[in-house]
Amino acid sequence: MKKKLLYIFTMLLMLPLFAGAQERKVQNKPYIDYRRLHYGFFVGMHLQDMEFTNNGFVTENGEMWYADVAQYNPGLSVGVLADLRLGDHFSLRAIPTMHFGQNSIVFREQNSGEQSRQSVKTTYISLPFHVKFAAERFNNYRPYFTAGVNPMLNLTVKKQKQLLLKKFDFMLEFGMGCDFYLPFFKLIPEIKFAFSLLDVLEKDRKDLLDANLMKFTQSVDKVVSKMIIVSFYFE
Repeated sequence: MKKKLLYIFTMLLMLPLFAGAQERKVQNKPYIDYRRLHYGFFVGMHLQDMEFTNNGFVTENGEMWYADVAQYNPGLSVGVLADLRLGDHFSLRAIPTMHFGQNSIVFREQNSGEQSRQSVKTTYISLPFHVKFAAERFNNYRPYFTAGVNPMLNLTVKKQKQLLLKKFDFMLEFGMGCDFYLPFFKLIPEIKFAFSLLDVLEKDRKDLLDANLMKFTQSVDKVVSKMIIVSFYFE
């Protein structure tokens, strides 16, 4: 799924390169990029991933459990955009966003092959700040790269599960996209890759009423979140 998304967007972003062999055409919305501040909104999808650092913890019964992602579940992303022009090629973007998704985690016992599963539903509120670098516009295309930081708050942390994740996360984001200038608005497909800088595993499990679940937390040293986000902006 990840490879398909990357392939589709790579081909899409290569379209402006082929435009170099074209003649100049009438430009749609020729002055939109000269505005000091402009706004938009977006809809899209994302895939959440989690990287586990398993430590080989052995229980009193001789069990050794390992955690991994069982499958990738597409989620919904929606938000708004504010773009502040800094120069001919640079702008500063604020993108308040909500991500609705879930992770599927599987725990496997090394010797018996026994499995335990956990579904982790997430509702993130985030406020990414990005710097956007755009190439020269040709006709009605303009590719760009973007990078920034993204503080995130998870509103749906559930207790009494095998693993408990912290509410707050902080990610680095890198992406690329292309402005398509249509007669009445700009359509901007974009793909972003997000990598957490924090360990989101809650090790202090005072919430647990079932002590048998503690073995899953003890078997994992660290959990790091990752995301791939595909967005379609309308400005």
